[in-house]
Amino acid sequence: MVELIPLAELKANLMKDPAFAAAYAEADAEFAVIEAMIRARAEAGLTQEALAERMGTTQSAVARLESGRVSPTVETLRKYAKAVGKRLKVEMV
Repeated sequence: MVELIPLAELKANLMKDPAFAAAYAEADAEFAVIEAMIRARAEAGLTQEALAERMGTTQSAVARLESGRVSPTVETLRKYAKAVGKRLKVEMV
């Protein structure tokens, strides 16, 4: 029989490995950017298609941005922010 480990315990054990912790932090930062983008679009009441029109691109390009399949340039993030009525702010902590 396989013993199941609670997710929190598994994460805590894996985070003891510096390489895993670094990879996790990097992925967490990427997901935070994507989440912020999608939240801003939703708050603006825009579909991907409407946002794409404002940005001068295609709906499929917006979908790729929001899926994390591509790494956007700072200029693309600025266009995205402007299209949803926001401004881009980058911080290093």
